[in-house]
This record gives sequence, structure tokens and C-alpha cells, in this order.
Amino acid sequence: MTARRDPHSIRGSITPLMTPFTDDGAVDHRSLANLVNWQLASGSHGISIGGSTGEPGAQSVAERLAAIATVMKSVSGRAPVVAGTGTAKLDETIELTGRAAELGIDAALVITPYYARPTQEALYRWYKTVAEEYPDLPILAYNVPVRTAVDLAPETIARLYRDVENFVGVKETTKDFEHFSRVMHLCGPDIIVWSGIELLCLPLLALGGTGFLSATANIAPAAHARMYELWIAGAHEEARAIHYGLHPLVDLLFVETNPAPGKWLLKDLGLIASDHVRPPLITPTPGALERIAVLRRAGEKFLTPVGDFALEGAFA
Repeated sequence: MTARRDPHSIRGSITPLMTPFTDDGAVDHRSLANLVNWQLASGSHGISIGGSTGEPGAQSVAERLAAIATVMKSVSGRAPVVAGTGTAKLDETIELTGRAAELGIDAALVITPYYARPTQEALYRWYKTVAEEYPDLPILAYNVPVRTAVDLAPETIARLYRDVENFVGVKETTKDFEHFSRVMHLCGPDIIVWSGIELLCLPLLALGGTGFLSATANIAPAAHARMYELWIAGAHEEARAIHYGLHPLVDLLFVETNPAPGKWLLKDLGLIASDHVRPPLITPTPGALERIAVLRRAGEKFLTPVGDFALEGAFA
């Protein structure tokens, strides 16, 4: 059974990819394909493109679709693909979701509409409208109130899960761990709940969560995948050791606004050709680079080796 037909098969560590750009700011499809191949060779259980770590707000709909197409071609059926298809506009969200579905994505991750601060009733109608446009496509909400200024309440998630057949779950990017628990209590064990908070990835599994989309998997995919596999196998102490070992790398990614520090590291490792981030973000400042170096050394054991995936000409 394919992931498209069975969204519950999309489990484990699903990497929310950074979107590489060239030095002049264009989407770098060569580097993006290289990241996909390295991720899958490193054990990641799935690939996501178009989430916050991928700078979707700085890209056009056409650019986002082209990136999804590159990911789909690179994955080539080896793992599930979850595409972020939400924007602040309903017509764009519907268009992006539909065209991504045509490209063959396994599920759509739709961010809550940002800036407008809609009510819970408005959020319910928003998700219901998008889901009903594409009834054969699994739809998951992406709840990230720190970026959107609106929190999708557990009760609203439960209402959508009850009323809309293809609304199958949520990526929770909130540090309110009680929120996770209330969603799962209201919806029952079959709802898909992914953590988008790096240091809540492992704790969520104890509640029965499905897995996680952690930015840290961009630089430590093997460790993230292994942490999930160890927990599921009952090797909880070993899983916890990875969880705590990843702390410096989590801190590294957020020395300045994500994804700028991580992109700098991916370039330094030779996995992408440029560390360019689009405005209003900037590449790491000198002070940030000093802190990144310290945290990199502290977490070196858990960085995934580049192996044969270093790009020729990736270094400055």
C-alpha cells in the first residue's frame, strides 16, 4: 500500500528540507537534489519540502512547485514526500495544493494562514475548504503559532478530524507540550501527530506520536532516524542518549534565525553550493559564526558524514 493511500505509513524522521539558493538567489535544483539523495542514503524515513525551514514565504508559487518537482524526481518513489502547500491566501493555497498533488506528493502540509489572525471558526472553514477540494489527498495542518500569530486549538483539530475524511493530522510546532496531549486525547490514537519542535521529538513518541519533522535532521539525518528506530524497538536509553547528544546541534540551528545557520553549515560541509538566504533573512554574522563553531564541535559526533555527496565547486 502506498503512502498516498495510507498516510499512517509516513512515520519516523521526515526531514523538512532547507531550500538551497545560488549566490544570486535563484533556487538551486542541483544542490536540492543532492540534499535529497544524501538524506535518503542517511536513513531519513521521508522528505518534506516547503515548510518554514525551506523559506516558502520568500518564494513564488512557481518556484515552490519547481522545488517540489525536483524533490519528487530525486526521491523517485524511495520514500514518502510531504509538501508544504499553504500560504496566507486561500486561492494560492488551493492552487499550490492541487498542482503539488498532480506531481504525486503523498500528503500536503498546510500552514495556518498567517498575519490575519483568524478565529477558530475561520480556521475550521479554511482547512475544510482546502481538504474538500482534493478529497483523495491526505491533508495535515501545520500549527506554528510563533510564526503565524495564531494557534490552531486542539478542539478545532478534533472537529476537522471528525468532520473531514482526508484531514488526517497535524504537525505541532509549539513548545506547549500539553497541546500535543490534548490533541491526541480528543482525536484518539489514529490521528497523525508530528513534532516540529526539535527537543520534543522524542518525548512525543512516548505519547503515541507518529514521528517528527525536525530542522536538525537537515544536518544530522542519520542520528534522527536512528533515534526514532531505537525508541520503537524499545531501546529507550539509547534513544535518549541521541536526544541529549543532539542538543548542541539544535542550538546551532537557532543561533540566528533558522535556516541561516544550517545553510552555512551545509555549504561548509560541501552539500550545497551556497549559503544564500533570501531577504529579510541574512547569512550568519561574525559573532554567530563563532558560536556556531563552538556548538559544531560539541555536537560533532552526531553530525552525519557527507560521504560521496560533496558537490564539486561547493566550497567558496
